[in-house]
Amino acid sequence: MIRRARGTKRLASKLLVLSGPLKDSTIPLAEGEITIGREGTNGISVADPSVSRKHCQIIGADGRFRMRDLESRNGTLVNGTAVAEHWLRHGDMIAAGDSSFLFLSEDPGLAASAGEVEFDNSQFSSETTIIHPRDVVYLQPEKLCEELRSSSSVARNLNALLKISRVVHAIRDVGDLQSQLLDLIFEVVPANRAAILLADRENREFNSMFARMREPGKAALVTVSRTVARQVLDQGVAVLGGDVRSHDNLKQVESLATAQIRSLLCVPLTVFQRVVGCIYLDSDTLSARLNEEHLELVTAIAGISAVALQNARRLQWLEEENQRLALAMTEDRALVGDGPNMRAIYQFLMRVGPADSTVLIEGESGTGKELAARAIHRNSSRANEVFMAINCAAIPESLLESDLFGHERGAFTGAASLKRGRLELADGGVVFLDEIAELALPLQVKLLRVLQEREFERVGGTRPIKVDIRLIAATNQNLEQAVRNGTFRQDLYYRLAVLKVTMPSLRNRREDIPMLVRHFVQKHAKRCKVKPRPVSPQALACLVNYDWPGNVRELENAVERALVLGSSDMIRPEDLPETVLERTPPPEMTEAKYHSAIKELKKQLILNAVEQTQGSYAEAARLLGVHPNYLHRLIRNLELKEALRESLCDIQARGLNGLSGGNA
Repeated sequence: MIRRARGTKRLASKLLVLSGPLKDSTIPLAEGEITIGREGTNGISVADPSVSRKHCQIIGADGRFRMRDLESRNGTLVNGTAVAEHWLRHGDMIAAGDSSFLFLSEDPGLAASAGEVEFDNSQFSSETTIIHPRDVVYLQPEKLCEELRSSSSVARNLNALLKISRVVHAIRDVGDLQSQLLDLIFEVVPANRAAILLADRENREFNSMFARMREPGKAALVTVSRTVARQVLDQGVAVLGGDVRSHDNLKQVESLATAQIRSLLCVPLTVFQRVVGCIYLDSDTLSARLNEEHLELVTAIAGISAVALQNARRLQWLEEENQRLALAMTEDRALVGDGPNMRAIYQFLMRVGPADSTVLIEGESGTGKELAARAIHRNSSRANEVFMAINCAAIPESLLESDLFGHERGAFTGAASLKRGRLELADGGVVFLDEIAELALPLQVKLLRVLQEREFERVGGTRPIKVDIRLIAATNQNLEQAVRNGTFRQDLYYRLAVLKVTMPSLRNRREDIPMLVRHFVQKHAKRCKVKPRPVSPQALACLVNYDWPGNVRELENAVERALVLGSSDMIRPEDLPETVLERTPPPEMTEAKYHSAIKELKKQLILNAVEQTQGSYAEAARLLGVHPNYLHRLIRNLELKEALRESLCDIQARGLNGLSGGNA
């Protein structure tokens, strides 16, 4: 039985799947068009109901790739922003439904084309030349001196080893390194075909295979005996088949016979006493048969290049892992939604991102103001620089000035050393000031100077410090009203509101709730180490029907609670917070008798308490044993305002009637 594996050619571009049904897979991209969608006819088929049948398309031409949305239902996002068409850059994150892809692009010019490796499982005895690397003359200084005096070929081979050592330790890319190494081996060994096989961490399988032909541009298919490769990997020995045709067992291997292989060798790649792979060579020319001298030379080459190969491989893994972690963090901080309100937000973020203007983001708490700020940062020329987030309401006023601007040594009691402020530390990047309305008036003056002159002075300092920053501010208050009230400087407001956007509340974009719920189920199932569960139609109807005063943050908490505390195979209404269930259900939903009875009991208790206290909500709350704010929330959620108004009117009418009767 033959198993064929594609060589690890360094691809010009590829997609690394970060989430969704195809998670952790890698998809190579080539010239031409490839579609992503739910249908099986797509080049990348994603079994995900949130992905449209034909969702988006990636088009490659002249080494560049662009993504085009195919009028998908939920839209296609690049770096958290919905786009119709976008030229892809290295590190871009594409989101289609609940699936996300990391676009990786590399310069393919350095690496020659790789071929395929074919494993042959035929069994044969080890009637071949076998040596251990420790016996190789090139790795034994004493024997090497003797050989140098008696053989000119040894000196030639030493020069080759020196050249190979100099080259392989100067290359960091694993694809380039393998290509260069095989080219150098071809210079000193008369092999026609070659392959480098690298094993997985457990040494169970070869998970990286790179094949080359001596003749440039010729497609390579290198047949490797699995028995020989396993022997080299398991025992750490070098194996030579010097005459395949006369070998009773090797000549029976059909693939070797078909390729007319005359000789072959396979040597181990050893790092710190552990075999991590092997180098395989073969020749189909009788006059250029591989011999024991070639075996010793290639074993020495493997000895000096194994560490370089392992280091390059680990570096590649670390870079990909770093990209994966960075994009996973970005994914957690991405805006989610595809309704008209969010599409308008995406268009705004896409247009203001490349600019360097100051942005003011308004909106209720929990609407994603910081996520919008991060999206602007990701889509700007400062994307690789620092993003400094500062909550003006979370730091005491007495410390905020020092925190923002820094202080000189001895500026005040306790200032034992110079401290650089956050604005100074963010030089070159983006500063996000959340809850900007909480900034005290003296600090507003200093911030105004930063916006006007891009300079400030540390506390206790006299020397102006220049900074290159982009400022993004956010608030959940009405700054225009604060200006009228005199609590916020008008000149600072106009400096901040160069570009202004208001994040929509969740009750004004209910169409996004199903997508948000799916996103939070996947996110918190992984974080809380529980199995993702579907949301029942009844529970989803409750979530869509609720007003969400805490916006997206409150929805996220509700989904996390349901995942952790839910006891069935799906999220049901009883898994949701009571506040969600207190709302009157939509007409299309049949409410469970239990929840309906509890709701009616709450309504009756509140009505009775308000009647007993003659319409005093504070007294009614005391009578019920709850906080007045909680009572007001219950009245709002249970939609009791009209019923209470009628009840109070009745109370007043009865009082007037009683008064009239008494006067009579």
